[in-house]
Amino acid sequence: MGDVLELASVRVVRGNKTLLNDLSWQVKEGERWVILGPNGAGKTTLLQIAGARLHPTSGVAGILDEVLGAVDVFELRPRIGLASAALANQIPEHEKVLNVVVTAAYGVTGRWREQYERDDERRAFALLDAWGMSTFLNRPFASLSEGERKRVQIARALMTDPELLLLDEPAAGLDLAGREDLVQRLSDLAASDAAPAIVLVTHHLEEVPPGFTHALLMRDGGVVAQGPVDQVLTEENLSTTFGLPLSLSKQNGRFSAIARRA
Repeated sequence: MGDVLELASVRVVRGNKTLLNDLSWQVKEGERWVILGPNGAGKTTLLQIAGARLHPTSGVAGILDEVLGAVDVFELRPRIGLASAALANQIPEHEKVLNVVVTAAYGVTGRWREQYERDDERRAFALLDAWGMSTFLNRPFASLSEGERKRVQIARALMTDPELLLLDEPAAGLDLAGREDLVQRLSDLAASDAAPAIVLVTHHLEEVPPGFTHALLMRDGGVVAQGPVDQVLTEENLSTTFGLPLSLSKQNGRFSAIARRA
């Protein structure tokens, strides 16, 4: 399997603050990664680099056989599907759901005067149908529930048939039913041979979908542990990551953790 991402000694510094510190990480084709860590760990910063939205201060960031700083990012970005709160905030409130997805073909967030092929609209419809949103085609994006918006964002991220799919806290703000529905859909996506390499960021262990193959644990801009899920998601590693003694359990492929009693 080839490398989809290859980061070597990456640092990101803003003013006096180091957001990422000497981080090295590889993602190969077919892998499904979850990135876990507390607030301020550097997870979203790492995803911005992986999505070619941010250049590292130092180190080398290889993405899809290209190197940041030596490639036109506007040619690279369409090969990467991204769903994040920051991107969702750029979508015009009254944009119709079908347009939210189809505009990904041009890398824009609002439909204006650009012309789309009928095949683009068919693909957008098929993706919305696959994510349970086909009956919402003409609804304004702003009128959707949080769970519905998250599913539309993921459909949009898949519109260009990306080689890498990045999901930044896709279950944030969802109620229990919405979270469970999304986790199941992401587990189904992870099981598909047609799916791209996937990287999902969360702070909640319960949001790790069954079928994800690898985990990266982060704290203070660095790596606590990385590798196959069952080797990385241990009580010791998670306790170090979150700075709290934790008891870990796993049932039906789902992880959960609670504070360890004294």
